[in-house]
Amino acid sequence: MTLIDAARDVWARAYAPYSNFKVGAAIRGKNGEVFKGCNVENVAYPEGTCAEAGAIAAMVAGGVTEIAEVAVIADSPIPVSPCGGCRQKLAEFGKPDVKVTLATTDGIVLETTIGALLPGAFTEDYMTRT
Repeated sequence: MTLIDAARDVWARAYAPYSNFKVGAAIRGKNGEVFKGCNVENVAYPEGTCAEAGAIAAMVAGGVTEIAEVAVIADSPIPVSPCGGCRQKLAEFGKPDVKVTLATTDGIVLETTIGALLPGAFTEDYMTRT
């Protein structure tokens, strides 16, 4: 199963009764294991969870803290991009050159990287003085 297939699998189970905009994400951890997440909406919109955040939480719960590759899929006319918050979350666990595949359910694919999605990411470098 490819990473996009894993994202598509979980996309089908997303809980999006309000927007009807389902998103699936799959992350390959540095150890090769695949972790999946889907968006989970809440009637109080800010309380929902993005697919990427769910996949990251599953990865961390599985004992892995480094991303090797990411895939995100949605039923949209163009490949769906992670929101700003999820871009920062991806940057927390993945290096700038980590491959990110964005896809539609119709098969349109865009390949990019975490660094291209979030140039100037806020990193731990800001937190320490040398």
